[in-house]
Amino acid sequence: MDDAQAPEGLYERLPNDYRERLGRPGSYPFTRGVYPRMYLDRLWTMRQYAGFGSAEETNARFRYLLERGQTGLSVAFDLPTQLGLDPDHPLAVGEVGRVGVSIATLDDMRRLFDRIPLDRVTTSMTINAPAMLLLAMYLLVAEEQGVGWDEVGGTIQNDILKEYIARGTYIFPPEPSMRLVTDVFEFASREVPRWNTISISGYHIREAGSTAAQEVAFTLANAKAYVRAALARGLELDRFAPRLSFFFAAHNDVFEEAAKFRAARRMWARIMKEEFGAKNPKSWMLRFHTQTGGSTLTAQQPLNNIVRVAYQALAAVLGGTQSLHTNAYDEALGLPTEESALIALRTQQILAYESGVTRAIDAAGGSFYLEHLTDALEEEAAGIIEQVEALGGAVRAIEAGYVQKEIEESAWRYQREIEEGERVIVGLNRFTTEETATVPVMKIDPEVDRRRAEEVRRYRAARDVRATEAALEALRQAARGEENLFPYVLEAFRAKATLGEVAGALREVWGEYQPGG
Repeated sequence: MDDAQAPEGLYERLPNDYRERLGRPGSYPFTRGVYPRMYLDRLWTMRQYAGFGSAEETNARFRYLLERGQTGLSVAFDLPTQLGLDPDHPLAVGEVGRVGVSIATLDDMRRLFDRIPLDRVTTSMTINAPAMLLLAMYLLVAEEQGVGWDEVGGTIQNDILKEYIARGTYIFPPEPSMRLVTDVFEFASREVPRWNTISISGYHIREAGSTAAQEVAFTLANAKAYVRAALARGLELDRFAPRLSFFFAAHNDVFEEAAKFRAARRMWARIMKEEFGAKNPKSWMLRFHTQTGGSTLTAQQPLNNIVRVAYQALAAVLGGTQSLHTNAYDEALGLPTEESALIALRTQQILAYESGVTRAIDAAGGSFYLEHLTDALEEEAAGIIEQVEALGGAVRAIEAGYVQKEIEESAWRYQREIEEGERVIVGLNRFTTEETATVPVMKIDPEVDRRRAEEVRRYRAARDVRATEAALEALRQAARGEENLFPYVLEAFRAKATLGEVAGALREVWGEYQPGG
């Protein structure tokens, strides 16, 4: 008999001290999950990350996945979009549409969500430095669909600190970048109440080479920095904190990963309640999206990656994720094909409907091994956070290079273990074969650069230049002051400014971030 059938009976059979320490699902400190019945009431959102080429091509992939049972959208943007550059910018050459979809204009955003009702589908957008800009375009498209902003649900990543740590797709220096983050908090808390205004990301920290404990520690340290910045701005804690969300990786060690999620949830609850004094229980909840580990996939014997992803997805569900992306088996070689993307989605569906793990509220909870790992990871992560705090918090620790150095050393140790055979990677350093498996690799049309550049030039040529420039000048003036910039960004896009022009106006005022500068 499981939690689903007799939750009271199972809970009461636990020893008193164990029962007190673990708590109930849906109750502080949420070790066992943020909701009382977890997947018995609602499965996690199956949100496959997708984006490539043009808005039309990505829209077709979105509709392909939705028709096959995907329950939420997750947008991958190309590097020029992530860096606030239009596709005709010299630095965009060779990168347009390669690792995500190219979005530069309001027309692009319209085409991206053509025939997708934004009041019925939630959307996650993996975008950071220009997060406000992409959310503004999304809201304008919703408005055109007749969807009220209070009906729109989804998430923007909007986590700039981890860009300085791990990814490098920053634009502005840290101080104005943090202003953009808190401007989004403030605006959305009033106008877009169902929107998750940040997805504080450990995923990229882990992909850069951190350990599981470092992933938790640096993510929560960054989260504390965002909370402090919002409080310094004068925002009310229990108004913005319930819309904070998190994003973690799931790697191959099933029990360590499940324990990591439980430890992170418990730590965040205590940080918010005991350190910041949040009163609203929703402010204590660490709700998170999980993506299986891209860095764990191998180009050698790529079909093995299907198995790796399935185990990683299991770890995420045992850890109580609210949303999940499963990587495609061919991602060590290129962007997912339709076939590999479908297998990745089917992996989640088999886990949800055939494996049985969703018939219990906290299927692995109470396992002595799992609880030991949860405690050990919490203790280690807490020690790392103490070191970050001793340096003055996450922003100061990043500026000092401490966080980057710790991740680099961890990545080096991991790689050395693989090269010396201490860590087995099947098909890579053991159980290798002479023959190489060939799988189809998706190719991006090389003409996409030229086509996208022409489209954005036509867009600029068809507008009222004076109205556009007036809106951009108003944004520049606001950026020199202290007003919330979101309304000015909305007006710039209404006046048909491009993404590159809006980001460029802010560059003129704030400059660009130079590492070590």
